[in-house]
Amino acid sequence: MDIKILVATHKKAQMPQDSMYLPVQVGKALSSEDFGYATDDTGDNISAKNPYLCELTALYWGWKNLDNEYIGLAHYRRHFSCRFGRWKYNLIMTKPEMERCLSKADVVLPVKRYYFIETLYSHYKHTHDVGHLEIARETIERICPEYVGSFDKVMDRRSGRMFNMMVMRRPILNAYCEWLFKVLFAMEKDVDFKTLSPFDARWPGRIAELLLDVWITHNKVKYVETGMVMLGKENFWAKLK
Repeated sequence: MDIKILVATHKKAQMPQDSMYLPVQVGKALSSEDFGYATDDTGDNISAKNPYLCELTALYWGWKNLDNEYIGLAHYRRHFSCRFGRWKYNLIMTKPEMERCLSKADVVLPVKRYYFIETLYSHYKHTHDVGHLEIARETIERICPEYVGSFDKVMDRRSGRMFNMMVMRRPILNAYCEWLFKVLFAMEKDVDFKTLSPFDARWPGRIAELLLDVWITHNKVKYVETGMVMLGKENFWAKLK
């Protein structure tokens, strides 16, 4: 299988050696640093939007400029995995393992993150500005109203897929990206990003994490789930709180 998984990064980092992976330096249009990776500022690109679209500038670049049969997105600290063990870097999914997943369905997604005591809507409300969700819903209602029901259904769930991670066969990727970036670009018009802090300005990228489930749900896309390995340290107790 012709698979390319983009590994979005804004820093020099240890990268998987499997040829399936392609490190992509994101936000390169705004940076003079060069890490020796592919960059998201060549060809048809939205590299300058990285401060608020985050890793999605890598996805857009791959969608527009690569011709692989399957395209995926991961992060320099977060990767797909289907094994357990002590040494995290060795748990990153290999191409034969990904091929086995894709032999079952044309889409591979990470397992859901469960919140149990909260819905996705209430969780976002308690951690970010809930107005972001209102802008997203209003935008969807305006440009693709057939998705509103799926949006509401996903927001009422107590679990969801985070981090904008996926692997998709090209025709499915094309359909997803056409819809996703149409929604995201329309949302931009309602926001003055210059008034926001760098942290708050990243909200469209966070909303996109939720929109993946909206699109999958609405289109009844068949997929398989696999695990995820987190490299480096994560403050679990802070997230739990």
